[in-house]
Amino acid sequence: MRPKYEYGQAVRVIRNLRNDGTYPGEATGRLLIRRGSVGYVRDVGTFLQDQLIYTVDFIDQNRRVGCREQELQLESDPWIPTRFEFRDKITPKIPLVIKGDVIAKPGDEGEIEKTLRDNPGGPAYHARFSGRTLLVPESALDFLNPGLGEGT
Repeated sequence: MRPKYEYGQAVRVIRNLRNDGTYPGEATGRLLIRRGSVGYVRDVGTFLQDQLIYTVDFIDQNRRVGCREQELQLESDPWIPTRFEFRDKITPKIPLVIKGDVIAKPGDEGEIEKTLRDNPGGPAYHARFSGRTLLVPESALDFLNPGLGEGT
């Protein structure tokens, strides 16, 4: 198990980082670092001997947070910002229809299963509605509860 990132390297978090209960002084579940933020690797350790944990210093937020390798990318790598992420609760802006059957309509609850940043035509998502997974462009979705979205 070799670290992918080295001390001092600029990295970007690719998902929102929330307090899992290990960050002192903040409530569990509170947003610590918003996806897309850039920080610098300060240390590398292991968790349960099978996961690398990077201590990343987010200077702009004045926080040092432990990140798993899969939550990071090099700052220099292409970054396509998206509005939603895994498990966000969403609703369609328009009826979603397959072969004439309405699968979901505005106000129905759905959930993001996967973000497709490099989808031709712009970001899209695998979104779950009524027990079905649909490929939906970002422009056709909205937060189910707007006050709870956008990284709050």
